[in-house]
Amino acid sequence: MEMGSTVLLHLFCVVVLPLLSVSLVQAEDAYKYYTWTVTYGTRSPLGSTQQVILINGEFPGPQLDLVTNDNVILNLINKLDEPFLLTWNGIKQRKNSWQDGVLGTNCPILPNSNYTYKFQAKDQIGTFTYFPSTQLHKAAGGFGGINVYHRSVISVPYPYPDGDFTLLIGDWYKKSYTTLQESLDSGKSLAFPDGLLINGQAHTTVNGEQGKTYMFRISNVGLSTSINFRIQGHTLKLVEVEGSHTVQNIYNSLDVHVGQSVSVLVTLNNLPKDYYIVASTRFSKKVLTATAVLHYANSHSPASGPLPSPPTYQYHWSMRQARSFRWNLTANAARPNPQGSFHYGKIIPTKTILLANSAPLVNGKLRYAVNKVSYVNSDTPLKLADYFNIPGIFSVDSIQSFPSNGPVYVATSVVPTSLHDFIEVIFQNNENTMQSWHLDGYDFWVVGYGFGQWTPAKRGTYNLVDALTRHTTQVYPNSWTTILVSLDNQGMWNLRSAIWERQYLGQQLYLRVWNAQHSLANEYDIPTNVLLCGKAVGYHH
Repeated sequence: MEMGSTVLLHLFCVVVLPLLSVSLVQAEDAYKYYTWTVTYGTRSPLGSTQQVILINGEFPGPQLDLVTNDNVILNLINKLDEPFLLTWNGIKQRKNSWQDGVLGTNCPILPNSNYTYKFQAKDQIGTFTYFPSTQLHKAAGGFGGINVYHRSVISVPYPYPDGDFTLLIGDWYKKSYTTLQESLDSGKSLAFPDGLLINGQAHTTVNGEQGKTYMFRISNVGLSTSINFRIQGHTLKLVEVEGSHTVQNIYNSLDVHVGQSVSVLVTLNNLPKDYYIVASTRFSKKVLTATAVLHYANSHSPASGPLPSPPTYQYHWSMRQARSFRWNLTANAARPNPQGSFHYGKIIPTKTILLANSAPLVNGKLRYAVNKVSYVNSDTPLKLADYFNIPGIFSVDSIQSFPSNGPVYVATSVVPTSLHDFIEVIFQNNENTMQSWHLDGYDFWVVGYGFGQWTPAKRGTYNLVDALTRHTTQVYPNSWTTILVSLDNQGMWNLRSAIWERQYLGQQLYLRVWNAQHSLANEYDIPTNVLLCGKAVGYHH
């Protein structure tokens, strides 16, 4: 009898329990359906009425709350008078660059028409954003938060917080996006922004209870300016950066650069009153500040006293803080295996790419360039040109992998790579301004920061043990930053400046991650509802 029970128990553990866990996970791969309508509207975020872009009447747009592996079916209706696209900043679009929502992969949605995005938050957790990728629409709104929560069968390396607050912080202009765009088109750089907004407002309130711990998800959704974030009388425990669980260091304030996101735990362990939440611009002669209020539920005292001070020091302090962000090697992220089980530091790169940004004049007008090439969008998305074998849209010889001394020229620049390459990319910034670089389709290990010129000897300073993975990295003035990328996601992927003026005027390119063998294991088929434009019109799929 005992032996029979033992056999039955063994069968239950070997056969039934795995089936139960599989069904649990599959049940959580939910389908979530949305209909979003994009319109113009009016708001007064800095006191004066101006035109903004609304999604379902909201500014900022609706928050996307997802769980790992959720499938999103989102019908986007464009009621603007211009073509429009949204991109999903940090969502990797596994095998699915068809849904990336940038002009190199998608035809824009024409006025009074729609497109249904279909994508999955595959094997991801964390704090992300979405925003318009077309024109300078981002300067008018249309952005919002994306929060991807863990599946119930996967733990997180901290006690579950008592609440969750999303703070979208960014610089803002009083001028309309069309006026800003006209300035750039005429060859003039944008002036310094007029203010900072937190969740589309100059003032807002966050409510919590004394003794409880809350997660603050902070994203820099601005156009150009690094920010510093802090809360009066409270510390910030960093727990997640763009999908990576971190070593849980405590900070008084955090620098968040353009396009970046961080998640911190804040315990309301102070006297019951109101406290200032502060965001201010970094590395700027004129300091812009936005405040919100952290309101204790049993508070009877308004926020008072001086605002908490920003860091006294500038680039060296910020770079030192950036180096202190470390990967939590023992924690899992979206999947059961620990993050540290992928030993990125032991892989020899198959290719090195060194990208130097610049701000040249082309035909007497300001442009931005990478390795002497200033990017121009084609009327035909590169992804469609590649799929339909349409010649003359892009060339994989249009940009070199290292800087050259030749003249600056404009081109639709694409860097060729192979699926499963492991590449080293160095961003060399010889300008006196901050840079912020983003790669669609991936996260990457930020293994090194340094001042001056990168040389091969700098590899000796790389963190090859517990560097963070993220999708957007800063590069300090007259400095370099190195990333390592495992190219395991086939497609056409935008590598761009997150500083939108620079992206708009040419500081971007595409990585073509390619495998000649067509396989659904590597990449999904072209969507049945794909929009066709440019030279792709008339092609059948």
